[in-house]
Amino acid sequence: AHIDVCGINLSGQSLTNEEFFEFLRDAMRQLGPRASRICFEITETAAIANIGAAENFIRELRALGCKFSLDDFGSGLSSFGYLKQLPVDHLKIDGVFIRDLLSDPVDYALVRAINEVGKTLGKTTIAEFVENDQIRAKLAELGVDCVQGYGVGRPRPLREILSTAAD
Repeated sequence: AHIDVCGINLSGQSLTNEEFFEFLRDAMRQLGPRASRICFEITETAAIANIGAAENFIRELRALGCKFSLDDFGSGLSSFGYLKQLPVDHLKIDGVFIRDLLSDPVDYALVRAINEVGKTLGKTTIAEFVENDQIRAKLAELGVDCVQGYGVGRPRPLREILSTAAD
């Protein structure tokens, strides 16, 4: 299997650690154009808690080609206003809203609203915790761009993916 994008979760502490930032910046420079295959995921809570640091971190690494996802959106401090300030590429809708999407009208309305705002801001929307075809179909109906979860595929070790790609 060819890997188009490798998602890497970052902790809140990573955003304010200058030594770690320098390490990443050097590593992404060495990757050159291949850095565009790296997508760093930062939780909404971590990004908002360190908004200035997160904004600088994202801008500098995006300039080197990296992409960014705002992970677990909607479950933390949740302000749509922060979406205008953070230059992320993707908006990951927290699975807590996806889980009961088919039976809970409030979850449905929240997913629809998050998706619409994300689209208006030019973000790719990703739904987490997609467990079955019915949820996937409802998300497609809403216009969500991407899905992840056990209903799509189980997580696999990277070395397993790479070994099957070599075959």
